[in-house]
Amino acid sequence: MDKLIIFFCCLFFSTNDNQQKTESLSIPKKMISKIDITEGETYTGNHIYNSKVLESVFKKLIQNESEKNQKINIVHIGDSHIQGDLMTNKIRKILQQQFGNGGRGFVFPYQLAKTNGSYNERFRCNRIWDSYRNIYPVRNYPVGLSGIGLWRDTGGFVVEMSIKDPSYKFNTIQIITPKNESMFDLSSSSQTKFIETTERKIVTHKIKKGEAISIIADKYNVSVADIKKANQLKSNNIRAGRILRIPTNEMQPKNIKTSEFVPLNLESDAFCHFYKSEKALDKIYLVPHKEAKDYELNGLVLEKDAPGLIYSGIGVNGAKYSDYNKYPLFFEQLKALHPDLLIFSLGTNESFDKLETSDYIQRLRQFIKNIKDQNINVPIIVMTPPPSLFRGGKPNNFVGEYAQRINDIAEKDGFAVWDLYDEFGGLKGIRQLKSQGLIGKDWVHYSKKGYEKQGSLFTEAFLKAYDNFKSNK
Repeated sequence: MDKLIIFFCCLFFSTNDNQQKTESLSIPKKMISKIDITEGETYTGNHIYNSKVLESVFKKLIQNESEKNQKINIVHIGDSHIQGDLMTNKIRKILQQQFGNGGRGFVFPYQLAKTNGSYNERFRCNRIWDSYRNIYPVRNYPVGLSGIGLWRDTGGFVVEMSIKDPSYKFNTIQIITPKNESMFDLSSSSQTKFIETTERKIVTHKIKKGEAISIIADKYNVSVADIKKANQLKSNNIRAGRILRIPTNEMQPKNIKTSEFVPLNLESDAFCHFYKSEKALDKIYLVPHKEAKDYELNGLVLEKDAPGLIYSGIGVNGAKYSDYNKYPLFFEQLKALHPDLLIFSLGTNESFDKLETSDYIQRLRQFIKNIKDQNINVPIIVMTPPPSLFRGGKPNNFVGEYAQRINDIAEKDGFAVWDLYDEFGGLKGIRQLKSQGLIGKDWVHYSKKGYEKQGSLFTEAFLKAYDNFKSNK
């Protein structure tokens, strides 16, 4: 038995060294020697359980590899582990290297909602926006696909989106709004415009000894209030020798420089309003649509004029399955991403609520039902939540129980599982995660290195399942 364990240990680390450059994580021996068999498929070590359900997306990937004519849309939904786009960006990069870069996918202006988001794009605006997350009690706010409502009830804004990663320049941008209403226009550039107007001519006056402000006002035939305003005076007291600005009644010409954003011609379909550009863009502006009264933004989708894979991440800090379930608009708008595969990463926040496993599974099943009620019938991968500790270093046994139950129901419920909890060593491996700099000081969130490690391990398992499918096809 000891020889068998040693063999699997050697096999795991040899595969890890060849396929990823990040530091290997020491996994307990019992994790490495686990073997699952589903309908003739044998796996050892890091793998996706019940991967037979992924057949449709694997077939599309195969077709695109040979014909280069497909867009494969993967949508990853989760909590704070996903919102920062560290794990998902690692997955996106690796999979797009193999299957082609179809575009950045779903993006959201987290900066305008005063929270963290992806490093791949940057949003700026000259106005303040209201925002509301799905984790709070239900309100009549536009909380949709992003899990965060973002809105304004007045115009006068310009939202600038700039792409920081040049590999995600885009040819098509889609605007997602509640009920697909026309609330925004797009502009690819601004034009400088000069407006000719007039203003009062300003002269200066040096105060003489004994002069009162009223005397100076009479001299120039202006009011005391005009002089006080022009010089930011709070009282009528003035000192000899000071220079006053006097706004006379004489008018003089003035040119005002403004920026004018020329709207692009938008098209629309049942899901969004969109613009297609012949050349790749790395910057665009959202401006108010002239007929709109309210402005509610649920997100944008960026695509390239190229076949390949699009990997969209949607995450909300603090979110649970029940929070997404509260807002029907989320499930209605999910259709706009035309997913070929859905991946879920939720459970950490449920565990900190100490939610019973049966209730957690009920909410997961309700989440899947809400998706299928929108006729979104695509393969699903459920990631188990990663290991974590409660405050004071107390063990969080809930995530382990969730992980076990997710695996137990996977075949019956028809979804695949990637057991992140197991791959990161469970509670027994959490001290090693700390010593290797993979988990943060709070023992809940992970470092950039830790999230990228998770992304590398997931893509390793996904590609292993894909290669196995091709070899048995």
